[in-house]
Amino acid sequence: MTLLNKALLTEALELAGSYLEDRGISVEVVGIGGSALLLLGFIERPTQDLDLIASVESGTYLKLDELPQVLRETRDAVAAQLDLAPDWINTEPCDVMDHGLPDGFADRCVKQTYGSLTLHLASRFDQICLKLHAAADRGDPKGKHAHDLRALSPTADELVTAARWAQTHDPSQGFRSVLLLVLTDFGVENAENQLSPSV
Repeated sequence: MTLLNKALLTEALELAGSYLEDRGISVEVVGIGGSALLLLGFIERPTQDLDLIASVESGTYLKLDELPQVLRETRDAVAAQLDLAPDWINTEPCDVMDHGLPDGFADRCVKQTYGSLTLHLASRFDQICLKLHAAADRGDPKGKHAHDLRALSPTADELVTAARWAQTHDPSQGFRSVLLLVLTDFGVENAENQLSPSV
């Protein structure tokens, strides 16, 4: 499988935007994860795919359970032309929308436009929230999500704020325990006293 570095991902998105433009269709979506970090220059490691969580309709974010047909067709055409994985664009993490994004997420997003394709990319702070949640959710406090989190150089206050948000998605004791492991690994002092009690 071909991994996406920044140059290849940019080429793929420009091609996708060109395909959409040729069809007279504009698509506006919200991207998170490693590809968003790559496009914004926060990390350099190649990534497998572009994670989308929402479409943008009249300024409102709507959960994207699956790609619209036109975007699926565009993704497939680009994958064939550039020899990319069939699901190089997917909506796998869209369930993060179910319990809400961090307050102010939309205002902080960074827009990047590729022809008729517009991406709203999660900001640094929101990626801290999402990556911390992902690291704890997967029970892997030293995995790739924690590695990406470290690349964002979060402060202790940012991590505590992110952890409190993450607990709104999973208030369980097990999740809280892993959150504490991550926070401790990042040097956050008295983390246990700063988080909400588990339920």
